[in-house]
Amino acid sequence: MFSNRLFQYPGFLKGTSRSDKAKTNIVLLFIIHTFNLGLTLLLVPVTLHCLNPTEYGLWLTLTSITAWFISLDFGLGNGLRNKLAEALAQGDRSLAKNYVSTTYAYLGILVLIFYILFLILNFFLSWVKVLNAPAELAEQIPPLVLFVFSFFILNFILKLITVVLLADQRPAMNGLLTLIINSVTLAGIYLLTLTEYATLINLGILSSAVPAFIYIGASFLFFSGPYKMIRPSVKHILPQYSRDLLHLGFRFFIIQISTLIVFATHNLIITQLFSPADVTVYNIAFKYFSIPLLVFGVILSPFWSAYTDAFVKNDFEWIRKVNRRLVQLWMLFVGGLLLMLIGANFFYKIWVGTEIQIPFILSVLMAIFTIISMWNNIYAYFLNGVGKIQLQLYSAIVVGILNIPLSILFAKYLNIGVAGVILATIICLSPSAIWSPLQYHKIVNQTARGIWNK
Repeated sequence: MFSNRLFQYPGFLKGTSRSDKAKTNIVLLFIIHTFNLGLTLLLVPVTLHCLNPTEYGLWLTLTSITAWFISLDFGLGNGLRNKLAEALAQGDRSLAKNYVSTTYAYLGILVLIFYILFLILNFFLSWVKVLNAPAELAEQIPPLVLFVFSFFILNFILKLITVVLLADQRPAMNGLLTLIINSVTLAGIYLLTLTEYATLINLGILSSAVPAFIYIGASFLFFSGPYKMIRPSVKHILPQYSRDLLHLGFRFFIIQISTLIVFATHNLIITQLFSPADVTVYNIAFKYFSIPLLVFGVILSPFWSAYTDAFVKNDFEWIRKVNRRLVQLWMLFVGGLLLMLIGANFFYKIWVGTEIQIPFILSVLMAIFTIISMWNNIYAYFLNGVGKIQLQLYSAIVVGILNIPLSILFAKYLNIGVAGVILATIICLSPSAIWSPLQYHKIVNQTARGIWNK
């Protein structure tokens, strides 16, 4: 595809070029995410040293609200990932440049419109009430929200460089950017704790600004180097290519919205039904049991665009081989999760001390949630990569409608507490564990018809 790669694949990895890329990226991602995992775990106690549990809960809730707007691109990011991967598989650099340029332009327009709307609505919203913040933090909340949302909007455009990397089957480079962001953020928060400026607003400014500067540097580096041939250009902004991006992207957009409803509303539901401090309890358990989910995600990461490449070339045997190995790995991860569940309380005490108590039922449900999520992701990556997402779209709509009412029902009216929120998510995700592998088998056996092949 490109002759001037930043990194070449090691010669000791044999097999097809696609397999070599997957193996290399998995090895590199494991190394990178081992450090990323350590930084993520360290970030919790360091942040709790900077903030009290209530402030930390507020920060988690605010960042989860910003995550609601991750679908602001109307699926353009995922649309670009698939279409760019197809163009690269066909060796068509001109087409690839058209897709990249058009996506940057259209996303820039969407982001500008959204930011103007946000500035208008921000005058009428009481963020203190939305976040259920205590009176002593009332002065910090409005400027914190404005700053966090402003940088979040900026990062929307800047993060497109990571989509280019993923489309070119280079998720390890994406992981490296995350490692740099986490390292700088952790160092900055630690230094903040050593000063008299360790406040919620200063932590928010630091955590929001760091990614923007890293993505600016990465965009300059890659588009002036290995991706110079496809860097954005005004004359390559072509409306006809936006139709291809939006046709696929809009379906991804609906699925993204459902995902946000399922996950990004958890913290807000908990803070409204209970308190910001309970958000901290929930997120500590969530982060602990997200460890295997993150590791499994490392393994899955190279395969989205690799599936696109294989499907374009009708290499179904390679797809079957990869799927068998991923299912075998999933079984190993299930065993590891059972061990994590047994040692959960011991780990919590070492990690965050004894001040914060995590109910065992919450840990059990988090483990079940992780098992189902990993299984679903095996098939979601394939279906996303080949663009057969119509059934996933319908399922996502149903899940998006049911999740919040079920969360409130279980958490409040059935008195399950914060564990009821994750129980609702488990129930909503369970049907996908049945129909998604069925659709996969129909597609690879070339027997998919109707909704199964859309």
